[in-house]
Amino acid sequence: MSASLPRPRVGVWLIGARGSVATTVVTGCAAVTAGLHPPTGMVTETPAFTGSGLPALSDLVFGGHDTVDCPLPKRAETLTAGGVLPPGVATAVTAELTAADREIRPGGPTPGDTRSEADLITAFADDIRDFTRRRALERTVVVNVASTEPASHGPGAPLPASTLYALAALRAGCPYVNFTPSEGMHHPVAAREAEHSGLPYAGRDGKTGQTLLRAVLGPMFAQRALHVRAWSGTNLLGGGDGAALADPAAAAAKNAGKERVLADTLGTVPEGEVHIDDVPALGDWKTAWDHIAFDGFLGTRMVLQTIWQGCDSALAAPLVLDLARLTARAHETGLSGPLGALGFYFKDPVGEGPAGLSEQYEELVRFGRGLGQTGGGGGDPRPGERSDAPGETR
Repeated sequence: MSASLPRPRVGVWLIGARGSVATTVVTGCAAVTAGLHPPTGMVTETPAFTGSGLPALSDLVFGGHDTVDCPLPKRAETLTAGGVLPPGVATAVTAELTAADREIRPGGPTPGDTRSEADLITAFADDIRDFTRRRALERTVVVNVASTEPASHGPGAPLPASTLYALAALRAGCPYVNFTPSEGMHHPVAAREAEHSGLPYAGRDGKTGQTLLRAVLGPMFAQRALHVRAWSGTNLLGGGDGAALADPAAAAAKNAGKERVLADTLGTVPEGEVHIDDVPALGDWKTAWDHIAFDGFLGTRMVLQTIWQGCDSALAAPLVLDLARLTARAHETGLSGPLGALGFYFKDPVGEGPAGLSEQYEELVRFGRGLGQTGGGGGDPRPGERSDAPGETR
């Protein structure tokens, strides 16, 4: 009897690899793999994706770039103290955290960095290629989970760091996911290169809390023919995101995605704005409040208010794992270009697709079924109908 071949492993290269989201991703993946916790929040672990041929969580190998040097085990201790990670889990998966930390390379540009943009892109791409080669990985997906950047200053301005990393991913031959509102692949320079790369990519700005509710409530008002007069919101958050979003330019980049959801689901942008306040004492926790003024029959004025209180890292981590697995499988099956069917996960998705959460979910499930129709490693595909989800076969 011949020995069974080892299953191919898939790399997940995290930009912002020592941040709260990345630390929760690595910790959570190890904890779920070890059976310490169920995969709560992971859509790809539901029955709808059983036959999609996705890489197993146990086959994911983590590395990344970061500009800070706090080791992942220490970062996990801090998150445990803050209530983000449950007691004992970080200790139980210290070996996995340490292994991932060994694969984190210095990011940039940092203050005083004299390297050119071309040098930085080359260095980042070399790091990703080296990781893929040394760990004998079948492929690597690059996922940006770094703090939000201010919007770029137009033509002639230096490329933002997120775009340098996106270009590095393309140069390394890796599919790319932008989980942040930062420009990344949306920058014209990167967009042109992505168009000719033959690689799949997805983003941007993960839909984890306030905008998740908006993607549900917006279609409700439209479908019930209720006129929304004003929709205002406030976000209170701490941690790295709170500090980053204290910059008005960064907050503007974040709010653009929130407004797009309303424009797409309501057909218009109602009065009102979203305000983001940095409250360091909240740490990784956030409160999002919405005040919706709408008209009912005969012009009767009414109000709906919502409050969402949650932990950003715990909301984001399962989505990052979903996206890494789905994008890796899309690459394996030969899809390229913007993966519009992954719009379920984003405030400002690339490609074409519906805006309402229910329709986005249906599109995602069809996409998952389509992934199961193509041969390749990573799972045991079931028969089913082919997806018509966006994605160009190369």
